[in-house]
Amino acid sequence: MQMDVVVIGGGPGGYVAGIKAAQLGAKTCIIEMDKVGGTCLNRGCIPTKALYRNAEILNILHEIDEFGISVPSYEVDINKVHDRKEKVVSTLVTGVEQLIKANGVELVSGKATIKDKNTIVVTLNDGETREITTKNIIIATGSEPSIPSIEGATLEGVLTSNEILELREIPKRLLVVGGGVIGMEFAGIFNSLGTEVTVLQSGDRILKFADSDLTKRLVASVKKKGVNMQLHTRIQKIEQGDGCLKVVAEGKKGEVTFEADKVLMSIGRTPLVKGIGLEEVGVEFDGRGIKVNDKFETNVEGIYAIGDVNGKSMLAHAASHQGITVAELIMGHSSDADHSLVPSCVFVFPELSTIGPSEDELKAEGKEYKASKFMFAANGKALSLGETEGLVKVLADMDDTIIGVHILGPHASDLIHEGVLAVSRKLKVKDIADTIHAHPTLSESFVEAVLGINNEAIHMVPKKK
Repeated sequence: MQMDVVVIGGGPGGYVAGIKAAQLGAKTCIIEMDKVGGTCLNRGCIPTKALYRNAEILNILHEIDEFGISVPSYEVDINKVHDRKEKVVSTLVTGVEQLIKANGVELVSGKATIKDKNTIVVTLNDGETREITTKNIIIATGSEPSIPSIEGATLEGVLTSNEILELREIPKRLLVVGGGVIGMEFAGIFNSLGTEVTVLQSGDRILKFADSDLTKRLVASVKKKGVNMQLHTRIQKIEQGDGCLKVVAEGKKGEVTFEADKVLMSIGRTPLVKGIGLEEVGVEFDGRGIKVNDKFETNVEGIYAIGDVNGKSMLAHAASHQGITVAELIMGHSSDADHSLVPSCVFVFPELSTIGPSEDELKAEGKEYKASKFMFAANGKALSLGETEGLVKVLADMDDTIIGVHILGPHASDLIHEGVLAVSRKLKVKDIADTIHAHPTLSESFVEAVLGINNEAIHMVPKKK
């Protein structure tokens, strides 16, 4: 079988690249050994957001009396929770399959191995093999949860993000190893479900990529909600205890032991580079992923790598963006896409989102800048929602160009996109100030924060000069 483009992996990078290539006229196929949608749709972004919604509703119920509504009792049916999650995932998987078919892309179910730069051998799910020749190969194999090399990491009850999504019980005690995105999201979800949650973070900060103004407030917030945050605490080993798991860690004051029913390992993800023939064809890679240039092409001409597997940005939307760019370049189109600005959204309580450099980074680099913050407690919509935690923080250079936007608060994952446009298009403070924002909306917090750059905010007490 001859193809113009073969994509290995049907995740958010792979299926998007395949569809885009087909739209541009390429004869394209996608090889996927599991379900289309990849980690994001099947074991990541989507199922966790389905569970996040359950947690969000439970948080509302915890405060329901404040709204003058009495709910004498309620209970969580974990089986129905998971059934709903699976329905959401199944609906989206089916939708992606239909999109692939509708765009004339052939979907091949099996495991791909690169034989040479123009040939791929597929071991089909029925055991048969199939050889596909092609002019271009796009590797989009994604990543898998990283497992630390410590004693007890394989004990029963020690889970990765894959397994914890399949739990059909609510553990009484959950210990989360790692204060990154995955760890903090699951900590928030299970805390809302009534689990006693402890988070171990080896360093002094969670969510290291985010502005410390936001993460310090988030730590205080989750502590207030009952999560036991243990910073400067590095896991050493896990032992089987009497009906529980014992986690031994090294803290500031020496060795400390925690007991838990389940342990979530969330220390990061590892690019999936093994078993696809990279060594045989001479594609360069290391522990951080496949090495690519600014066009996402490997050292072997005609072979590209996008998404988690190249290690540049382990986010689904970054993978999709890279996939579109590669498809365009393969088909002879130019691409001016900027892959350096990737928004990050963390579905904690309250949500956190960010684009551009943090204030910490600007300080470390010795750059001059101006900063402004507007608190959601002063926003009418936030007050009406009963969600006043957090703030919008805007950073600008000395010429009033907006260079960073950081949000902790209600619907931060939705609000960040005005910030993304502002930063990516190098908008000035005046550009935002001259744009009418609807009232009453959470978006007004963004414009107020922008106005505060030059001490012109209307709903904020002026800075002392």
